[in-house]
Amino acid sequence: MSNIQTREAREDDVDAIREIFRGTYGEDYPFRDFYDRDWLKRAIYGDQMVMVVAEDEEDGTILGTGSVDMDIGAQSDLVGEMGRLVVHPDARGQGVGGAIMDHRLRLIQDRLHLAIVDNRTVHCYSQQISRRFGLAPVGFLPLKHRFHQRESIATFARHFGPALQLRSNHPRVIPLVASLAQLAMSHLGMTPDVVVDESAPPYPADADFEFSELESEQMPDLLRIKRGRVQGRDVFGPIRLHYGFFKLKARKAHYLVARRPKALAESVSGALGYLHDPAERNIRIFELIAASDEAIRHLFAQLVERARALGVEYIEVDVSAHGPRLQRTLVEVGFLPAAYVPALAFHEVERLDAVKMVRLLVPPTLGDVSLIEEVRPLFDLVMESFRTRTVLPGIAAHMEEIALFQGLTQEQARRVASGMVLRDFEPGASLFQREEPAAELFLLLEGAAEVRLAGDALVGRVAAGSTVGENAMLSEAPHSASVSTRTGAVAAVLTRERLGELVARRPDIAVILYRNLAVGLGEKLRRADRDLKTRKEAAGKQEPLKGDP
Repeated sequence: MSNIQTREAREDDVDAIREIFRGTYGEDYPFRDFYDRDWLKRAIYGDQMVMVVAEDEEDGTILGTGSVDMDIGAQSDLVGEMGRLVVHPDARGQGVGGAIMDHRLRLIQDRLHLAIVDNRTVHCYSQQISRRFGLAPVGFLPLKHRFHQRESIATFARHFGPALQLRSNHPRVIPLVASLAQLAMSHLGMTPDVVVDESAPPYPADADFEFSELESEQMPDLLRIKRGRVQGRDVFGPIRLHYGFFKLKARKAHYLVARRPKALAESVSGALGYLHDPAERNIRIFELIAASDEAIRHLFAQLVERARALGVEYIEVDVSAHGPRLQRTLVEVGFLPAAYVPALAFHEVERLDAVKMVRLLVPPTLGDVSLIEEVRPLFDLVMESFRTRTVLPGIAAHMEEIALFQGLTQEQARRVASGMVLRDFEPGASLFQREEPAAELFLLLEGAAEVRLAGDALVGRVAAGSTVGENAMLSEAPHSASVSTRTGAVAAVLTRERLGELVARRPDIAVILYRNLAVGLGEKLRRADRDLKTRKEAAGKQEPLKGDP
């Protein structure tokens, strides 16, 4: 084992750093700057990045490197991202990664309020190192980076100095964010204090705008909007409009500008700032400017459409945890919460929590992921939201046919659907068997099913739009019949636990759901009585034949 020493990188380390990245990632590393000698030299001498190397004390061989990017937040945010930790393949297993992490923390702990680490999930080594040095998991970002293929990230965080003393308490979050926030805070040793906001409405969707890229003559109008709207920041990022047109262009920043149709070209209603990385096929949204509420939803929806045209696969935005209206709007536009970072941004005299929200433009198919134990609950929570999202289109397509949803508003129906998961069934597959414990309600979206009693007697058929299993689930009794598919089928499934959570949080929905379930159950009983009567009558007509020779 080598004797390892760590130190800040020097100019004469540039070639060794490049070779470590090449030896680890080949030519496909998405962060191409780390292959560029000139960029590495500027990074080593600049103020915005701290770069550390580990070397063999005997022969000076560079064994690994890691950096801290202190330019990921706005100038006053005091946030750094600890990343690009790479160990030479021949030096793995010798404690190099831990030595680099320790050195970086000692360098930055008096300079930052918050450190964030994005750990890879194709293996759990970096997650283990982060945890060992006091960083805690706060989120799971599915398919964030593109290496040889898209990879997911486990996000960790650690606070320093007065960060939490400066934090603004009791953020207001929508229910979809609340569980994630509570889990992240618990990991950080904090007492969860979020206030769940059920009633904040989304931003309106009934206005009309035209969109274009930012032109220099539009900047004064946008700056006037910013200065006129003195409320808190809703979106956080590494750059802002007032940094100036030159710096925006140098960072390759874009602004999507909204204006009313037939308005003067220079009269704008708002803008959305974003960074587009074509190599990673990612977009990072960093600023929202709006003269009125009407432009906000349309800006995000339009950016998603532009992202599709650009071949983007992943969009991320850091949203204020004190802005439930924007959180709810983004969910309706297709974004979902993936991480919760307390005290992420500095605003005026206090630090604000942020929700990292993600819009995937590819299916959430992750492949194998390797996670340490503490990350697993976050992974389950986040991915449940992404999988649930696939339920909504299927239910929306059948909404008018589904008795369970009759009388629900669109928002209420979405809340019920968001608690369901989709399951596919082959022809002849069992949904449940007679006498089995009942804990799920099945809403058949496609296909048909058959209901059978003991002895395999067919007593009914179930068509798309109908529910089965609700009586046993609500009464907590075993199933009284068996149900299996006649054809291939798709069902949305609601568990008793999810229904209980929904009833507790939304009594307005519970009243309608239970009414619909009672009406549906009554109709099934009447239909069963009619079928039984029909069978008896048919049997009675055939009785005389029994005595014939």
